[in-house]
Amino acid sequence: MTLRIGVIGYGAIASLALDCMARELTAPVDAVICLARETGLPRANAMLDRAGPRLAHQRKAVSSLDAFLDARPNLVIEAAGHGALRDCGARVIGAGYDLLVTSVGALSDANLHADLNEATIKGGALILSSGAIGGLDLLAAAKLSGDLVVTYTSRKPPRAWRGTKAETLLDLDALAEEAVFYAGDARGAARDYPQNANVAATLALHGAGFEATRVRLVADPAAPGNVHEISIASSAADIRLKIEGRASPDNPKTSLTTAYSVAAQALQWIRSR
Repeated sequence: MTLRIGVIGYGAIASLALDCMARELTAPVDAVICLARETGLPRANAMLDRAGPRLAHQRKAVSSLDAFLDARPNLVIEAAGHGALRDCGARVIGAGYDLLVTSVGALSDANLHADLNEATIKGGALILSSGAIGGLDLLAAAKLSGDLVVTYTSRKPPRAWRGTKAETLLDLDALAEEAVFYAGDARGAARDYPQNANVAATLALHGAGFEATRVRLVADPAAPGNVHEISIASSAADIRLKIEGRASPDNPKTSLTTAYSVAAQALQWIRSR
């Protein structure tokens, strides 16, 4: 089988994921194609050159979705944000290609989620990245047992919330102690904090749903990194998870584990072929 991997995006997640895949593959795939903005083509090509021939025999970046789809990628990794998923997701899946999504929070838009699910009927698969967390298998099992209650707290240093709505609610630079600036459901968290709340959406989609998943977003000067605290109660088990993720040096809003999770899931997909 010819293996061609597509990548939408060329930022921190995509770059680290491809570097990791290049190290771990026992043989290079046939091709990797990156979809980038016209102005981002030099950066995208540099990312592909860095991953090198250990990743793929052929590597190229393109700036149009048509050219990207014409390259016939078997698996597409979305690592470019909510807007990219809205713009490209349904066409990628509808063309018959599997799509590994990092911007899971975009699925809080019920219409987009419905469009992507409809595309899977005749097209490829929609695969959700586990991103910065684990335990999703336990969550799915707990959901089947009934009486599921899920609470999620995202605790990050103040600088990780810069450029978000939190700046209008808190003086992030002067914060001396933790402050909860959002308490509500997962749909509102994913909608209002698209760069920070993909985990909330991931938990909702695997568990109790967007409205029933309770979320707290916290700016905490004492946070050692991007801390995810998950409480799951069900008829089968009560589960407590605390994950202290290291922030990406290139983007403090993103946990390093997100990129490694993408690489692990892509490698699993490749090895299953």
